[in-house]
Order: sequence, then C-alpha cells, then structure tokens
Amino acid sequence: HGKSLYEYAEKESTLKKCIKAIPSKGNGGKVILIEIVMDQNKDDDKSYETQLFDDMLMMVVLGVKERSEQEWAKLFVDAGFSDYNIISILGLRSVIEVYP
Repeated sequence: HGKSLYEYAEKESTLKKCIKAIPSKGNGGKVILIEIVMDQNKDDDKSYETQLFDDMLMMVVLGVKERSEQEWAKLFVDAGFSDYNIISILGLRSVIEVYP
C-alpha cells in the first residue's frame, strides 16, 4: 500500500524534500495538501465528535494522529517553510497551501 504524509512527515522529512524541489513563493512555489485540521473550537458538538472519531480511527489504522493548526504550523516551520494558508472546504477536510 502507498505511504501517506502521516507516515513520512516527521521520519523521512518529505516536506524538507518538497521545499528543495519547488520554486520560491514569489515564483509561484507552494505545496498543496488536503488534510483534516483538528479544530480546537468545541462549539459544534457534532463536528468535534466527528473529528475525535477520525483521530481515533487514524491512531488505530495507521498509528498516527490528526494534527491541529498549531501542530501543522510547527511541522511546516521545522521543514523550512515560511508561510501557510488553511482553507476549510467540505466537512472536516481543508486545503493547506504551504509556501517556501
């Protein structure tokens, strides 16, 4: 089976490889991810419950956990990226644009 960013992100520095392979932000360089961003806002009980269920599912199936915006930001900064933009799309999914 194929590997996901969850399995590679910290161990094999996939994002560090990406930043070396793309042009600068001024020249249109970016990495685009479609991921779940765990929301710290617990106002919507159903949405939060779904997030927690998905997080547990990822732990059981892949041995990883979903990330909050702060955890994604740390991963991006540690890989050398300068900026990111998170766009909520359908349901729990977000498009994450990460810039060198």
